[in-house]
Amino acid sequence: MTTPRYHIDLFWSDEDDRWIANVPDLQYCSAHGDTPEEALSEVQIAMQLWLDTAKEDGLVIPEPSPVASKRAA
Repeated sequence: MTTPRYHIDLFWSDEDDRWIANVPDLQYCSAHGDTPEEALSEVQIAMQLWLDTAKEDGLVIPEPSPVASKRAA
């Protein structure tokens, strides 16, 4: 099975003084880092853990939003 491609929002947070990476299609799936690359690396780990946990718990894994699908192509 191929891992779905989800859109990742990447932005600087003045409040947190860090880069934030968020996966809007996966509720509460986000990470942070001192650099954009670190935030992306961390959110990829978080995303895989989110998907693995949902699968183990028998939860529905959301399809990537249409916007994410167009960007991934």
